[in-house]
Amino acid sequence: MTIEATLWDQEERFWTQGADSARSMSAKTAVFVFPYPTGILSGDALWREADVAQRWRSVVMSEQVLSVEGNIAVLAYRVSAERGDIPLYEALCTSTYLKDDTKWLRLTHQQTPTS
Repeated sequence: MTIEATLWDQEERFWTQGADSARSMSAKTAVFVFPYPTGILSGDALWREADVAQRWRSVVMSEQVLSVEGNIAVLAYRVSAERGDIPLYEALCTSTYLKDDTKWLRLTHQQTPTS
């Protein structure tokens, strides 16, 4: 699998597989920025927050951009996501990954709602 395919697959799994999966693919010092009122999360707070802990039923990523420089990769994209009782969620997102030996770990994630 190419670096690009690996990273986009991993990014989709962050949305669809829940907090345990996300935790295993994230750096211990990861920082996530969610829309108000959630705000900035890091450390153990990341895994207690509903925005991270819940799985999304479907996720469509478009306008995907990937930039890789050495062991750092940045993904930027538009997302449309659905889960049970929440209307369609649309946002612009960025995630930064660091390659630690053979594994890519998410360092940051940010979401800006578009609607």
